[in-house]
Parts: sequence; C-alpha cells; structure tokens
Amino acid sequence: MNVTFLRLCLCAMLVLGLSTAAVADGGGSSSGNNAWEDSSKLKPAQDVIALGDYNTAIEKLTALRREDPKDPDVLNLLGFSYRKLGDFDNALRNYEAALALKPKHLNANEYLGELYLQTGRLDKAQERLAVLDDACFFGCKQYTKLKQAIKAYKQDKGLQ
Repeated sequence: MNVTFLRLCLCAMLVLGLSTAAVADGGGSSSGNNAWEDSSKLKPAQDVIALGDYNTAIEKLTALRREDPKDPDVLNLLGFSYRKLGDFDNALRNYEAALALKPKHLNANEYLGELYLQTGRLDKAQERLAVLDDACFFGCKQYTKLKQAIKAYKQDKGLQ
C-alpha cells in the first residue's frame, strides 16, 4: 500500500470522525504536541535540559538508562544532551540506539538529522527528513523544524 493512498484513507477517516491517533502517532511523544516525550520519569532531566544543564541531564538520564536500557525516550534525550555538549560520538550512539528500538521516533529522527547537519552530512540529514515525512502523515513540527534546518544549512553553504 503506498503512502499517498494511506494518507487519503486517513483523511477520509478524519472526515468521518474516526480516531486516527493510534495510527498517526509515529513516536517521540504520546500526545504529539509536546517538544519532549510525556513521562513523569523524564521530567527531572527535561527540567535541567531546559536550563541548559546538559551534564546534570546526562547524570539523570544515565541513571534512568540503568533502570531501563531499552527506553528510546531516555536514549533520545541522552543523545540530545551529548549533542548540545558537542560530544557527537556519544550523541550518535544514543540516537542510533533509540531508533533501533523505535525507528519512527519523531524527536530522535529530527535530532539525528540536526546532528548530521552539524557534522556536515547533508545526505544523511535528508534521509532523516524522508523518515519523518513518512512517519508524520499530515506533517509534524519535527519534520518542519528539520526541513527548515536543512534549508538554512544549504543557504549557509551556498547549495541552493
């Protein structure tokens, strides 16, 4: 079944008033509206990330990872925190681990795309954008933000 057909079916379902929340949620947040994953266990790390204290966030997230090493949301936020500190190797490892568990994790795909742009790998960033395009049936903020970042990167590098 092609993506266009699936999107048309989903549009019809919306018009008929049927719920598509379970189908449309491609990962990254349970509500689809938050910049961060919805989880009370993540809140302490999210709070220090919001303050720019990525080292403390890594400490908190590492403790959570010990409790549940297969939580893609924890791995994604670890990747985010490492990336913000400029530790691209650890960021990449954590994003890849999150995506191995949940390939359509919206935030992990967006942030990995941003990492690729930071490391000069436009082709890989565009791959993440394609994954988000597929995962975000009717568009999502992660797709829009990565698309804008790619556009800015191309303009900066004179690649338009």
